[in-house]
Amino acid sequence: MPKLKSGLAALAALATMGLFAAAARAEDGVVSAPHAWQADFQRPHSPVMERIQDFHDVVTIVAIVIAALVMVLLGIVVLRFSKRRNPTPQRWTHNTLLEIVWTAIPVVILLAITIPSIRLLYYEDRAANPEMTLKAIGHQWYWSYEYADHEGVGFDAIVKEESELAEGEPRLLATDNAVVLPVETDIRILTTADDVIHAFALPGLGVKIDAVPGRINETWVRINDVGTYYGQCSELCGTNHGFMPIMVKAVSKEEFTAWVAEKKAAMDQSAGATKVAGLSGADAAR
Repeated sequence: MPKLKSGLAALAALATMGLFAAAARAEDGVVSAPHAWQADFQRPHSPVMERIQDFHDVVTIVAIVIAALVMVLLGIVVLRFSKRRNPTPQRWTHNTLLEIVWTAIPVVILLAITIPSIRLLYYEDRAANPEMTLKAIGHQWYWSYEYADHEGVGFDAIVKEESELAEGEPRLLATDNAVVLPVETDIRILTTADDVIHAFALPGLGVKIDAVPGRINETWVRINDVGTYYGQCSELCGTNHGFMPIMVKAVSKEEFTAWVAEKKAAMDQSAGATKVAGLSGADAAR
């Protein structure tokens, strides 16, 4: 009996800890990152990714139906037209109606897939009226970010070493500076690179676009939920390709405004200190 009571107490403690952990996660928002044995997409947290998920589900059903139909037909052929059941094979080689049918059906299926596919591509191409712009620049091997609507706000984001990781941060996905973006905002994303081709990818938000030297590519995102979203460079860009992750923190619009003001103040202070140091150096040189 004492053992049973102690076991129940342990289970209750574990359940309580789980509830507290769930509450903490709810306060911090979602965490969108890959996990072990993942076989499907990450949960969608943007309108684009929701549409990608829906389209993927429909195409998967179509593929399963086609595969099942082909397997059934193969089974019929193997069982019904085996040498044992048909010692004398048929001599005909053509059936016009059958050939028309098995040519027309795949064409109809492809057309049915093509129309929503093109609509999705146009939808994820760019926002009609973006409320802000983020520019991501790929380097070997880190990302630089510029907030085009907030002059002077920009920074580099470099992968954190394992010893620098905070509790709960995923290895090879966390960066020293997170990209802070507001939720419920249409955000234009511009990408380019200064050396080789990189790719800016955030699976949970349905974002994946190449960053090409000498060219600016455009896409957009609207983040539904507050939280942290992880991505990576998705183009083989050199020996440290696996060490240039993307870390986005989605916050409320009020928090974003406060963050921009704080970032501008810090940058102005840094620029002022640099200017003072430069003047002091010039005076010393005289």
